[in-house]
Amino acid sequence: MWLVGASVLSAAGLATRFGREVWLGMLAPLAVVVATWMLIERVYQSNPDRLTGVMMAAFAGKLVFFGAYVGFAIGVLGVKPVPFAVSFAGYFIALNTIEAFWMKRLFEAGKATPR
Repeated sequence: MWLVGASVLSAAGLATRFGREVWLGMLAPLAVVVATWMLIERVYQSNPDRLTGVMMAAFAGKLVFFGAYVGFAIGVLGVKPVPFAVSFAGYFIALNTIEAFWMKRLFEAGKATPR
């Protein structure tokens, strides 16, 4: 929950200057990281041997989703591309980095590596 809170607070601060582009740039990366993390935890707890396959499928789904999302935001919603791209890239990198550290901690706690 702190991840959601920190993202929303930071976006609220930035949105005063850059508007909805910041919110839309934050929304998809945050939603995907939260959903992916919930999936990773569930699969790892139930059957760690399936984790790599699930993560590969999730990666493919993310590629399609993010491509469609960016196209929708710029093409349909008409957001300003530069503030949106900066927000999207910043949140994408920061949130996925946090998720990677969480996975490292999860794997170390379980004393196993995903296959």
